[in-house]
Amino acid sequence: MLITEHVHALRIPFQVHLPTGTTLERFVYSFLILGNRICLVDSGVASAEEVIFKTIEKAGRKPEEIDLLVLTHSHPDHIGAAKAIRDKTGCVVAAHGAEKGWIEDVDLQSRERPVPGFHNLVGGSVPVGRSLADGDVIELWDGHRLKVIHTPGHSAGSICLLYEKEKVLFSADSVPIPGDVPIYGDIVESVRSLRKLKGLHGVDHLLAAWDKPRQGREAEETIDGGLQTLQLIHSIVTGLAADGDPGDPMELCRKVLAAMGLPPALANPLIARSFLSSLQAKDRQDLFTT
Repeated sequence: MLITEHVHALRIPFQVHLPTGTTLERFVYSFLILGNRICLVDSGVASAEEVIFKTIEKAGRKPEEIDLLVLTHSHPDHIGAAKAIRDKTGCVVAAHGAEKGWIEDVDLQSRERPVPGFHNLVGGSVPVGRSLADGDVIELWDGHRLKVIHTPGHSAGSICLLYEKEKVLFSADSVPIPGDVPIYGDIVESVRSLRKLKGLHGVDHLLAAWDKPRQGREAEETIDGGLQTLQLIHSIVTGLAADGDPGDPMELCRKVLAAMGLPPALANPLIARSFLSSLQAKDRQDLFTT
């Protein structure tokens, strides 16, 4: 899908097989910036390189022209095809320093953050050749550049990328999508990051990993919706806590999902951890005040 003159969005479907026997149909977006050189933002899951390479070839280019792969964070659906892509192209892999350990050692990530079917989603470890930090500028070609925006919350080293030349914000998983399963590690950091994104000017296109491309006013409304989703979760969790001991984390998770209108059967330790972060911030009266 062509978004701007140089940006292509690639929707990559995949499946997550839960221990209960349920299969979740998911998708994730990767993004190509095709110019004098080729930059790839996130690699998608293992085998996504086939879609990525075919898209490049259809555009009359060669996969070997990818010279930079920017990973917005280290989770499986973003790094899964990184090894295969680097093996073919020799590209530099760039990511925030806080994500480097899990990208360079996927077995470590699997142990520390186990998710169903991890090794089916991730093709292997890959070295990070460039560590990124907030405010860094990635030069692409001839005045085309990406500005790195550190947006912790979903993970400690999550980043967004602002492509000012074409008014595009690559937001990865930093913006919770209303009606979808929310996963983050720290609600306070997530709120701060969303406010940082709201403060940006000149964004015409919001390109998230788990949402369709948003344009114009809809892009701003999506960020507002992310904040409202976090506020709803926080109010539910703190309300349950005020009524007494919220109990087992998984039971809390099911209650919150039900209150949000989501299937309680989706409860898992990652989502439970998201909700538990509200308990740690339950006395933060200023969390959602502007």
